[in-house]
Amino acid sequence: MRKVVLVVMALAVGAWGQQQFRTVPETSAWKSLQTLVGNWDGKFSEGGKESTSTLEVRATGDGSALMHWMGKGTPYEMVTMFHPNLDELLATHYCAAHNQPRMKLVSATEKRLVFEFKDGTNIGPHDGHMSGVAINLIDANHHDEEWSYEQDGKRSTSVFHFTRAGGN
Repeated sequence: MRKVVLVVMALAVGAWGQQQFRTVPETSAWKSLQTLVGNWDGKFSEGGKESTSTLEVRATGDGSALMHWMGKGTPYEMVTMFHPNLDELLATHYCAAHNQPRMKLVSATEKRLVFEFKDGTNIGPHDGHMSGVAINLIDANHHDEEWSYEQDGKRSTSVFHFTRAGGN
């Protein structure tokens, strides 16, 4: 019986190893996002007060997604998963507001990627939620992120200025 189980397991592993996975579209926007992989130190202003933040960006799922982990280890940590979905680029934001807005890329240049709200989960008619993010690529060691929040038709934006940890 043990030999039968081992043979079945070997066949299953062999079949999995030969499986063909969908390739990740190598669009210029996706390539630009991938340059953010690494650790970042950030500054932002909220309510007139200067604050700091950290950011970790890493590839996961065999390079098919990027995990954008802001404020790691704090009560307000948030993860945004960026990934291609056939012919579009999506960002699902797991928010401290306890909802999950999904945004899609609506505009891309070499230095600026703009995502706008598509849909989401745990978002009622009057609930506040992230409604967009724009990523401004300044150089290899600097980028800004403009996070927009919307509630009852009113939109506010917070700007984060990030410097690569160990960068200039």
